[in-house]
Amino acid sequence: MFNGKVYVKRDSQKIEGFQSNQNLLLSDRAHIDAKPELEIYADDVKCSHGTTTGQLDEEAIYALRTRGIDEATARGLLTLAFAGEVLEKVTLDEIAERVELAVAGKLPERFNLAGLVEAAVSLND
Repeated sequence: MFNGKVYVKRDSQKIEGFQSNQNLLLSDRAHIDAKPELEIYADDVKCSHGTTTGQLDEEAIYALRTRGIDEATARGLLTLAFAGEVLEKVTLDEIAERVELAVAGKLPERFNLAGLVEAAVSLND
């Protein structure tokens, strides 16, 4: 469950607030309850919020499969790519690496991160 609120006080003029909640469902049984909120008491602000929930794109999985990548690895690469959007914003490499390894360790097939990175690199060659 996600319940987040951007709260803008009355004296907080000329600010920008943005809230985004993106969810990747990796199982047919998985679900998410998301409730992004804005509470604004100022006039001169720019604020937005949104949430997106979905599963892995089957066409993207197919595209990777046509390049010789097995289905489990294709799903792992796409899952890591989803997490990578968040990890790009982490400025401490040590933290980003730990999170990346944690994400890889939570994938259904217990992927080998080094193997996934190697597969991703070979796609770009």
